[in-house]
Amino acid sequence: MTEAILLVGGKGTRLRPLTVNTPKPMVRAAGVPFLTHQLARAKAAGVEHIVLATSYLAEVFEPYFGDGSTLGLHLEYVTEEEPLGTGGAIRNVASRLHSGPDEPVLIFNGDILTGLDIGALVRTHETTGADVSLHLTQVTDPRAYGLVPTDDTGRVLAFLEKPQTPEEIVTDQINAGAYVFRRSVIDTIPAGRPVSVERETFPELLATGAHLQGMVDSTYWLDLGTPAAFVRGSADLVLGRAPSPAVPGRCGDRLVLPTAQVAPDAKLTGGTVVGEGAFVAEGARVFGSTILPGAVIEPGAVITDSLIGTRARVGTRSVLADTVIGDGAVIGADNELRSGARIWCDAHIPPASLRFSPDT
Repeated sequence: MTEAILLVGGKGTRLRPLTVNTPKPMVRAAGVPFLTHQLARAKAAGVEHIVLATSYLAEVFEPYFGDGSTLGLHLEYVTEEEPLGTGGAIRNVASRLHSGPDEPVLIFNGDILTGLDIGALVRTHETTGADVSLHLTQVTDPRAYGLVPTDDTGRVLAFLEKPQTPEEIVTDQINAGAYVFRRSVIDTIPAGRPVSVERETFPELLATGAHLQGMVDSTYWLDLGTPAAFVRGSADLVLGRAPSPAVPGRCGDRLVLPTAQVAPDAKLTGGTVVGEGAFVAEGARVFGSTILPGAVIEPGAVITDSLIGTRARVGTRSVLADTVIGDGAVIGADNELRSGARIWCDAHIPPASLRFSPDT
C-alpha cells in the first residue's frame, strides 16, 4: 500500500472563527498545520503518493506543501467545484491513482487525530480479502456517532445512524474515519454528484454482498471538529499523548516556536504552544492553550484551554478559559471570557467590557 487519498475539503463550520481565513486541516496544531501530522504519519506507514481532495479555501494547500518532496512524498491536489461529500470526493480524485484494481488505497479524513496503526489496518485488509476495511474505535457514549456492529471475525454487519434510544445502542464501535479500499471499489462510486460514503457507499456495498471488514483500534482518537477538541488535540501532541513525527520539538509541557518571545516569569504549562513571532509578556499564565503566530499576550493575562488567533491580542489581566479568539481580534485589558466564548476575527472588545462571573 503506497497510495492514499486525504479528504480535506470540509468548511470546518463548527471551528469558526478559526476557519474563516484558514481551512481546518491548515489550522496549526502543535506548531504546524494539522495536515502536516497526518502526512507525516502516512509517510511513516509507507505511503508515497497522496492525493488531496480539496474544496474550501483550496488555494491554501499547494503553496504550503508544494509537491510534497520536502516531506518525502509525492502530493497531488484535486479541487471540487461543488462539494461532493466524502464518497463523491473519493471518486473525484480516482483518476490520479496509479494502483491496480486489486491493490489497497488508504483513505482518511482530514480532521481526525489518531494513533491508529496504519500498517495493521492494511494487513487486516489483505489477510481477510476485504473490499473495504474500516478503522473502528470504541467510545463511552456513542450517541453522537454512527454505529458499526461487527461479527466475531470483525466483518461489518450494518451501519446504524446516530442512536436515539438506549435500545438502539447495540455496540460501542464507531466509524473512526480511516479506510482501506480495494482500488476497483472506488470506481463503483457514482461520479459527478454528492455521495456520502457513510450513508450511501458503505450500506450499498453491504447490500450487494461486498466484504467490509472492521478493525478495532482504541489507541488515541479525537475528532477535531470543535474548538475545544482542537485545542485539546494540539496540547496532547505537545505532551506526547498523541503520536506524531511532525511535532517541531521535544514533547513536554510547552512548545515555543522559533522567533516567539516569552518573558522569563511567564508560566506556560499543559501542552501550551506559542507560535512564531508571538509574544507572551511578564506575569502571564497560559495552560493547555495554543497561541498562534504573531499573537500578543499582555502582562498578567491568564489563559486556559483556549486558542488565540494569528496576530490577535489579549489585554493586561484579562482572563480567558475555553475561549477562541479569531485572527486579528483585540481583547482589551481586564476582560473575562469563559465557557466556549468565540470572538470573531478583527473584533475589538474594549477594556473591562465583559465578565462571566460577578465582581468580588
